[in-house]
Amino acid sequence: MRVLVDICHPAHVHFFRNITGLLQDRGHDILITSRQKEIALDLLDELKLEHRVLSAEGGGLLGLGQELLVRNRALMRIVREFRPAVMAAVGGIFVAQVGAVTRVPTVVFYDTENARLQNLLTYPFAGRVVAPRCYRAWLPRRNIRYDGYHELAYLHPSLFTPDRQVALANGLAPEGETYFLRVVAWQANHDVGERGWSPSLLADVVSYLADYGRVLISAEGPLPEMLEAYRYRGSPKAVHDVMAHCRLFIGESATMASESAVLGVPAIYAAHTGRGYTDEQEARYGLVRNVRRLEERAALAQAIDAILSEPFSVWAERRRRLLDDTIEVAPFAARCIEDHASSREREAC
Repeated sequence: MRVLVDICHPAHVHFFRNITGLLQDRGHDILITSRQKEIALDLLDELKLEHRVLSAEGGGLLGLGQELLVRNRALMRIVREFRPAVMAAVGGIFVAQVGAVTRVPTVVFYDTENARLQNLLTYPFAGRVVAPRCYRAWLPRRNIRYDGYHELAYLHPSLFTPDRQVALANGLAPEGETYFLRVVAWQANHDVGERGWSPSLLADVVSYLADYGRVLISAEGPLPEMLEAYRYRGSPKAVHDVMAHCRLFIGESATMASESAVLGVPAIYAAHTGRGYTDEQEARYGLVRNVRRLEERAALAQAIDAILSEPFSVWAERRRRLLDDTIEVAPFAARCIEDHASSREREAC
């Protein structure tokens, strides 16, 4: 069976890397189409995943609209050439629309409730939408729910064991504690109208944490000159090895907050918009703290102090409870892709 997987974001590389491996092991032919966004292409190359670049990220509504036209046209050509039995993606706007036109079955994995425009342009066309149990927005009737999070598709302990030597070679402090920060560019379609941390807020957080240990900042764009020395300069492939050995994650990325949680590292997701999965990881497991009122800097400081006051041993126990409650997502997702292709074949007979 031919399977086309569309990659539009660095996090999608991680989500699909084990899923495509499982599908290949079962004898399926995989074609990966990619998008020039941040380090997505670097990750694909570093992981030795062959791919075909179809477009570059557009900025703002106009840029995203132009990219939609360009990418859909390019994907249509690929579909006619490769003739996949099924297409899959995270978010899935491109595969869903092209799949509806070409009558190729599509499976869309998603977990971001506030991507209203994207979901409006995706869900009506998708063959199946697969979402975690904690997803709290509307889903089309053709949906599948599962107990887990996207991040377990690549950070489940059956798939990933952090390597401290790799972490040390990529920025982890050899002694004392390391704190990992993430700031984003707010250019994705679900970020329209959103605003992030101010430079002064970032400087305050760095100053506060620098008294405790080493601070690393992962940033999509430029940093203020006085903070450039804190930029994470390690390999994109090694970032999870580093995060797994950190004392705390703080940032605007819900994905990286969830990655930290499933690794057993406490996280603070500090952004105006929330996510069902980080809310669940706070309420159910106490691994994430959600701070939405960024103008109240005392709330962020209180969240940091509360986490650092907890004994280090509690995080492993909380992670164990999370893993006991959730599934291994990679084999589940691979089955979803195979099953949907098979069901469409049966319907066509």
